[in-house]
Amino acid sequence: MSKPKIRNGLIAALDVGTTKVCCFIARVQEDGGLRVLGVGHQVSRGIRNGAVVDMDQAETSIRAAVDTAEQLAAERIREVIVNLSGGQPTSRNVSVQMAINGRAVTDNDIRRLLDHGRQQGFTPDRDLIHSIPVGYTVDGNDGIRDPRGMFGDTLGVTIHTVTAALGPMRNLTTVANRGHLDIEAKVVSPYASGLACLVEDEKELGVTCIDMGGGTTSLAVFVNGHLVHTDVVPVGGAHVTNDIARGLSTPMASAERMKTLYGSATASPSDDREVLKVPLVGEEDDDSSSQIPRSMLVQIIQPRLEETFELVRNRLEESGFDKMAGRRVVLTGGASQMQGVRDLAALVLDKQVRMGRPVGLHGLAEAAAGPAFSTCAGLLRYALVNQPESSAKAVPAEETESGRMGRIGAWFRKNF
Repeated sequence: MSKPKIRNGLIAALDVGTTKVCCFIARVQEDGGLRVLGVGHQVSRGIRNGAVVDMDQAETSIRAAVDTAEQLAAERIREVIVNLSGGQPTSRNVSVQMAINGRAVTDNDIRRLLDHGRQQGFTPDRDLIHSIPVGYTVDGNDGIRDPRGMFGDTLGVTIHTVTAALGPMRNLTTVANRGHLDIEAKVVSPYASGLACLVEDEKELGVTCIDMGGGTTSLAVFVNGHLVHTDVVPVGGAHVTNDIARGLSTPMASAERMKTLYGSATASPSDDREVLKVPLVGEEDDDSSSQIPRSMLVQIIQPRLEETFELVRNRLEESGFDKMAGRRVVLTGGASQMQGVRDLAALVLDKQVRMGRPVGLHGLAEAAAGPAFSTCAGLLRYALVNQPESSAKAVPAEETESGRMGRIGAWFRKNF
């Protein structure tokens, strides 16, 4: 990827997840780095498995997260980079060639070749999210990153395309538009997380980034510095919470609390001795709560996480990228923070596993610098590297329909 132009504009990232909605607003520094000015996050409503299921609730969650970030940044934003984890994203690599008849490769040749490749990866019933040139060939010689000026008879390229179902994409766009936001670009969640957490050597040598979210677990394979494969498994941390709630007959809030405080993906010798108090569904009296050994909680959590990693392993093997990606795995996302997850992943996937968190952002508070915020941080990185000519436009506070009161006024005019 080419070095981005230094910009003084704002970049806004919006992570619309199953468990939380998060907004980062950042400004590009003189040295080309990013400084985070405002962070807002809100419990997600109206989103299931990464897709919008309730327009009104989703809009409310997005508005609240964006408003908080705007207040902290003392800026107003109109355009956002949004993540994508729903809509059954499908990944494929398309190879195309064209004749250049012995002359030097020009910018126009590359443009025509890439347009042809995008058309090959396009289907009318799906939205094209990404088309990333993975590598060029000249007369069959591969490993070429920039063929401009090279001579040959045939020019070829392999393009990694990611498409998604049209319906979920339109629903997400509609919800953002109702909140007076324009979607500048959509980025699949594992790609964004990889940009936030991976170091350059990992991307060059081959690595799989696994983003463990609330409703989905997504994966991205990087080889030779490029994204070459993405996939999404419809299982996440919320499914673990559901299992605990059902298995122990406890409210969802209590199940989430127990998972966060006492949950583990692997058993330990002290689990049988540690006793946990479990509130029961429908019971208001503390005396009616039950008591269980911690080992029972682990026995509920472990099978679900094992299943998740087995699904990831199977998807990698089916795609053919399991061996190409090497033995390196980086785990990130909110659900990856549970005790023992790293060891379980290493066991099931038979790979070297490390935990990933956002790197290279200035001004990011410790509370928003954990694995749960990797996707949002990666969206900023994507905007910086891939779209240097664009940035979120700052809106003057006095401009019509800007700011919190302006948005409320616009909503009233629209609905009454």
